[in-house]
Amino acid sequence: MSSIIPSEIDVRAIRVRLGMTQQKFAVSFGFSVNTLRHWEQGRRVPEAPTRAYLLVIDREPKAVQKALRIA
Repeated sequence: MSSIIPSEIDVRAIRVRLGMTQQKFAVSFGFSVNTLRHWEQGRRVPEAPTRAYLLVIDREPKAVQKALRIA
């Protein structure tokens, strides 16, 4: 089975679906707020590994947060 990384991803839609502010989303998942704003405003596009990460965040946000949590 091959994986498909989307060529485009709607970062704002993911963030809104999770009910998070830009600040909360950035802090929760390890992004800078400025980078997040650039993506949402279309000034920059996430690279393929980041799009894959964002896809996982979209599908399994609690698992990502659990994995990133410091013990």
